[in-house]
Amino acid sequence: MEPRRQTPGPRSVRRALPVVDTDALHDECGVVGISGVDYAAEQAYLALYALQHRGQEAAGIVTFDEAGPHTLKGEGLVGDVFKTWSLPKLTGRTAVGHVRYSTAGGSDLDNIQPITARYAHGHIALAHNGNLTNHYDLRRRLVEEGAIFRSSSDSEAVVHLIAKSRHDTVDAQIDDALTHLEGAYSLVIAIDDVVYAARDPRGFRPLVLGRKDGGHVVVSETCALDIMGAEYVRDLEPGEVIRMENGRVTPLRSLPPADRAAPCIFELVYFARPDSRIWGISVDRARRAFGRKLAQEHPVDADAVIAVPDSANSAALGYAEESGIPFELGMLRHHYVGRTFIQPSQDSRDFGARMKYNPVREVLEGKRVVVVDDSLVRGTTSTSLVRMLRGAGAREVHLRIGSPPVRFPCFYGIDMPTKRELIASSLSVDEIEERLGVDSLGYLSLEGMVEAVAEAGPYCTACFSGDYPAPLVDVEKGHLTPEGPGRC
Repeated sequence: MEPRRQTPGPRSVRRALPVVDTDALHDECGVVGISGVDYAAEQAYLALYALQHRGQEAAGIVTFDEAGPHTLKGEGLVGDVFKTWSLPKLTGRTAVGHVRYSTAGGSDLDNIQPITARYAHGHIALAHNGNLTNHYDLRRRLVEEGAIFRSSSDSEAVVHLIAKSRHDTVDAQIDDALTHLEGAYSLVIAIDDVVYAARDPRGFRPLVLGRKDGGHVVVSETCALDIMGAEYVRDLEPGEVIRMENGRVTPLRSLPPADRAAPCIFELVYFARPDSRIWGISVDRARRAFGRKLAQEHPVDADAVIAVPDSANSAALGYAEESGIPFELGMLRHHYVGRTFIQPSQDSRDFGARMKYNPVREVLEGKRVVVVDDSLVRGTTSTSLVRMLRGAGAREVHLRIGSPPVRFPCFYGIDMPTKRELIASSLSVDEIEERLGVDSLGYLSLEGMVEAVAEAGPYCTACFSGDYPAPLVDVEKGHLTPEGPGRC
């Protein structure tokens, strides 16, 4: 399928572009907002614990009561940042929480969210999942108007836009601020005891509304509702803005509709937890559908199907179901090591890959195995895994990828830092096959991937197709290299 390019993407930028010297750009994260629920901090902790897969660098919770905001943020996993003795200090029935990993080197304390500030209408706490593609443009204008930034996160620009708005009410100020944003954002904003939630008009990132004990919550994925014991109400629609206060959810003016909705299909491929539902789709069922389609497109004569655990388990089961080849536990994951794809540096990713997996020799020895992975981004992990499987006695290794080749950088919040680091951007499938040392390599086609989950489409497939649905303002204006956001 010929990619349909609606806005200039990296390949359409012909001239050399200067890069603005700013540390952090964007995050793939998990967010939670809680309104009118007792022990909101404890509930936010549970939600963030369930969303830990979305970010492992840092976590933060801000609660509100009559005394004002109470904040606890730090680097590390949720269980390390929040101890049993610290949560009771975060009092109140309103909370905003965030887990993050930075995609551009902004791991310092100032970039840990929720971002907090005090302005004319109260105390504000903001948590953001996504990436503003006009961040540099906004930041430069705000600085020229006198704004002072504490962090290098694009999310802080939203706080400044709210604070500087000349509208009289908070509702109108938030509405005004959102009209200046381009790109991907699912936002949770608390101003004292009122919680707002918003999704960008294209709906890149998920955001789900739930109900608990007479109050309401918004979270990135339904798996967070499950651990909280909250009832699923619905997904927020693209461009929707709501206010949660005193047990009521009030719809505010929706943002002007985009030319098309574009939820990120990579959420279904990799990021979301398999027990979640996003955009009305079971993530597990979506991945099984990817695996079945992959088996149809790239069959192979083999003895066993194994997954690269855990994110590829569902796709591997789908491949086995469709092909009739037995599914085996040929590789185990050490669950005390983080997800290698979202580690902040290449060195830590390589080390993590070696520490993360262990082959089951009894399953592999002398066997022809189909190894199913969800995606192939840089190729470093896969190279290590193939050597590991052959060392455990596998006679043949056939690698099958449950998504198309990743050839383009993501400007909407996924960690694909530069085009030159994407193995498929410069090598053909045959060359990648040789580089990895596999007997054969097969990717799911773009058409097959989209067809497998067509009921919730259309999607953003920019990292596969180069079709960027939201304007890349900072690239077009020369603030950002078309190679991708990169790392500083």
